[in-house]
This record gives sequence, structure tokens and C-alpha cells, in this order.
Amino acid sequence: MCGIEILGTGAYTPVLRVTNDDLAKVVDTNDEWISTRTGIKARHITNGEPTWRMGAEASRQALENAGIDGSEIGLIIATTITSDFSTPSVACVIQDAIGATDAAAYDLNAACSGFVYGIDAAKRYLQTDSDLKYVLVVAAERLSKITDYTDRSSCILFGDGAAAAVVARSDKMFTSYIGADGRGAKFLYSKVHKVLHPFRTTDADEIETGDFAAGKYFLYQDGKEVYKFATKALPAAAKKAADKIGLDIADIDWFVPHQANIRIIETAAKNLGVKMDKFIVNIAEHGNTSSASIPTALHEAITDGTIKRGDKLCLVGFGAGLTMGAVIIEY
Repeated sequence: MCGIEILGTGAYTPVLRVTNDDLAKVVDTNDEWISTRTGIKARHITNGEPTWRMGAEASRQALENAGIDGSEIGLIIATTITSDFSTPSVACVIQDAIGATDAAAYDLNAACSGFVYGIDAAKRYLQTDSDLKYVLVVAAERLSKITDYTDRSSCILFGDGAAAAVVARSDKMFTSYIGADGRGAKFLYSKVHKVLHPFRTTDADEIETGDFAAGKYFLYQDGKEVYKFATKALPAAAKKAADKIGLDIADIDWFVPHQANIRIIETAAKNLGVKMDKFIVNIAEHGNTSSASIPTALHEAITDGTIKRGDKLCLVGFGAGLTMGAVIIEY
């Protein structure tokens, strides 16, 4: 058995809902401008919930839907760019919260491609460790803490949330492709605060100059460059994953893409030669929740019955790094 099966999914969406009209009260923008350019109508942001708590709530739901107890999880892979701590990992805090007492745990940072990277990693662990029965992949993001709400070009895009999946080995179809292009790291990033120790002899950090001079400590994005990368990376990753097993893209039932911008998704669909009605899209209500966006869309489509057992799914994303990846599985 060299594939995986998703046994259960879960998601946590903060109650606090911020519409485009709400944003227009704090920054120079309006609903029409945001909607037509991004497809976003609202986003949910935390009202104090930490990243780990959102991840734990999504994980509990995934465990319940999978019909297993937290103690049965052997590995937790948490994907995030907005951890509550430098250390410990979000995964370790979630492990305690859900009672996964025997699980190994670590965080993975591949930005918006994180969940795809996490599923790929889970499959490899399950394939090589016969003692490992279940892996929990949980994506949790609190982008509101690194969003500049004075920057109307970026603050309109991002939201918070978490989603999780319990996976086990199976004989179902699986193929994947993950990649990165570090030359594009300067196009999308968020710097951590500078080191201020008593032995410094200079005021400026090297990272504050050159390619990474912009952005202060908030998310910085070169929208044009990210758009160019994304519209090529999404179809390329999907095709490379499909080509590994000789699968025709037309045979995929559903594409679950990273929810960054509706125009990116539409262009990627066109470049793939796939109609938009095969794409799961929930960006209007959630905005861009980084690594949580793909599993949140997946969970919602499973919950409402759109995705059914036996469907062939392509989970495909791109993100800061720049990273990209796709996994194709049978649900």
C-alpha cells in the first residue's frame, strides 16, 4: 500500500467577520474595488484566539470525523507561518491539547503551500514507518498579526483560520510534486523583529537593505511578481504530479487550489485547460488564509457533499519562498 486515505477533516473559522465595507472604515478602499480584483467579500480574523487554539479546534473536529481518539495519532505535522512562539512548536502545543500523548510533533513552514507539503510528508512517513498508523496534518494561521492594516493593497487579502486532516496509509491513488524557487523569496515575505543585544555596534540589520528592505515587520508582497509565478506554478505543479502516474488532468474530479485571488485561480484553470466548475472556491468568505486555505476549502466541500468518496482530488498551492506543490489523491 503506497497511497493514503483522508479519514476525517475539520476546520475552525473565527467568529469575528470583517467585510469589505468594514475595511473601508479603516483604509481607503471599497467593496467593489476589492471584489472585482480579488473575489473576496469578507474574511474572518481572531478576536484573541491564538494560532494553536484554532489548530486544536480543527484537529478535534478532524479526529471526531475520522472516528479515532487523539491518543491514536502517531505524528502531528503543523503548517504555519504565524506560530504563537519561537519555541515550542505549535504542533507540540496542539499535541497536548488533543491528548495525542504518543505523537511526535513538529512545525513545517512552506507558507501557503504548507498543507500540500504536509500531506506529502505524511505519506512518506506512513510509507516508511510500519508502526505509524495515523498522521494528523493541521494548518493554522493568524495572518492578522502580520498584516499591515494601513496598506490597502495587502490588508484586504488576508484572514485567519485553521483546518486539519487525519490520514492513514491505503492502496488508493496518490501522486505528488513539491518544489520551490528561492529566487522569488524577495517577492513575498514577513521579517521577524531585529536582534537587539547589548553588544551590537550597528543599528541596521543587513536584512533591512537590498532585496528585503521593504515591509518592516508586516507581510510585504510584490503583487505582479507573485501573480506571474502563481499562474504558472499552479498548473505546472498539477501537471507534474499527474504525469508521474500517467494521469490525464481531465480525469481529476475536483481541484482544491490555494485561495489567494480569484483571478489567479481563473488564469490557472485556463492554463490547465480545465473549466472553473471543477474548482472548489471559497475565497469570497475567507480571503487568503495561507496554509489553512486549501484544507478549509477541502473540509467545506466534503461537509456540504460536493466532494464524495471515490472522487479524484488535486490539492494545489503556491506560496512565499516561493513554493509550489500538488498532491493528487482519491478521496
